[in-house]
Amino acid sequence: MGETGPLDFAPIDINSVLVVDDDADVCKRLSRLLTEVAGDALVVSHAGSIAEAKRHLNDAVFSLALVDVSLPDGSGIELIQSIGTDWPELATVVVSAFAEEKMIVSALQSGAIGYLLKERDDLELVLSLRSLMRGGAPIDPLIARHILGMLVTPPVQDLPREHTEVDATDVQLSQRELEILQMVSRGLSNRDISEVLGLSKLTVEAHNKHIYRKLSVKSRTQAVFEARAMGLVP
Repeated sequence: MGETGPLDFAPIDINSVLVVDDDADVCKRLSRLLTEVAGDALVVSHAGSIAEAKRHLNDAVFSLALVDVSLPDGSGIELIQSIGTDWPELATVVVSAFAEEKMIVSALQSGAIGYLLKERDDLELVLSLRSLMRGGAPIDPLIARHILGMLVTPPVQDLPREHTEVDATDVQLSQRELEILQMVSRGLSNRDISEVLGLSKLTVEAHNKHIYRKLSVKSRTQAVFEARAMGLVP
């Protein structure tokens, strides 16, 4: 079975999109740009709040969500976290006016696969959205500079941490997460796992993110080390 690299993202079929923004003009603009990218058959729904977005998500299936980080009833980052938990196959991209480092990191750590700025002209946003259909992760150039700046600091070596930081009694993995973790410990890639379980690779990746968060780790190596230390996998 073949291995997949860390940047092996699946192309997104942009056929049904949820735009979450409380600015009607922004929603109209994004709808127009999305139609330019995906064609007239595209279905676009709008939500002006987290609550309204969740109602849409419960009623329909979307392939992509464009989410603003500032919403009337909370942070869009909270919505992205909820999507990762309850709708793990849905890809999310932030489209915001804010470019603060803390917000960028929080959005990406919460599961967003891209971060775009509203201030960009139509052509730039269209090109970024099109990249999703080729398996890209659209990041605004200014955001990319922030990320590169953070990478200037010496990287932390990817070694197992002291497993005493996480108590096994505090870790509550679902049966599916435990099943995937056991396969990870045997060296299976996300693509291999998706084939064995009959799941999409995006769903497997979403489950892995949840496992990492619950184990307080950032990589497969650390996840397997912690899981073995806790007796979760052989």
